Amino acid sequence: MTLKEKYIFLVEYFSENNPSAASELHFSNPYELLLAVVLSAQCTDKRVNLVTPELFVQFPTPSDLANASYDEVYNIIKTVSYPNNKTKHIMGLAQKLVSDFNGSVPDTLEELITLPGVGRKTANVILSVIYYKPAMAVDTHVFRVASRLGIVKNATTPLEVERQLVQHFPENVIARAHHWLILHGRYVCMARAPKCNSCGIAAVCDSYKKNVLNF
Repeated sequence: MTLKEKYIFLVEYFSENNPSAASELHFSNPYELLLAVVLSAQCTDKRVNLVTPELFVQFPTPSDLANASYDEVYNIIKTVSYPNNKTKHIMGLAQKLVSDFNGSVPDTLEELITLPGVGRKTANVILSVIYYKPAMAVDTHVFRVASRLGIVKNATTPLEVERQLVQHFPENVIARAHHWLILHGRYVCMARAPKCNSCGIAAVCDSYKKNVLNF
């Protein structure tokens, strides 16, 4: 099977089996998603969803969060990973949203990555989920699944994986493909015990052929 045929197979499979793939983070506007994605770094979406309701109620706008005290914010998010740094990050990004973007979440990669705590992955999530742009956020799940499937070649960094995925997935499905790969990695192609024998895309997976079928 050629690389092009693999991508065609994956688009057809996921379009049929997970057509409504979306973020599992809870949010109701761009600002809330931005906070949730920053908090989700090296933390589960489930844990983030437990703390964000109170965070959103207490600080419903960037201005509210920008004027909060460190302790107020920390005490709400202290159960997520790295709460000290994340408190500084979300307060800092709120302040910058107010000072540089009139309280609105920007819609370009270049502007988004100027915000504290926002790297390329987080920026791409915002661009794809909020602004429906063909951006591919590469987290550990996407990196692992793409590598195991063999749909990226000689890619050793998230940026290399991102560029190859964007190159080969049709532009109109890139935003959904991000969620397809994340959810597949989260629930089927896990890091330690992948469910290869019940995986619907095992037929096109290099890792399955090599490690399970032994050819």
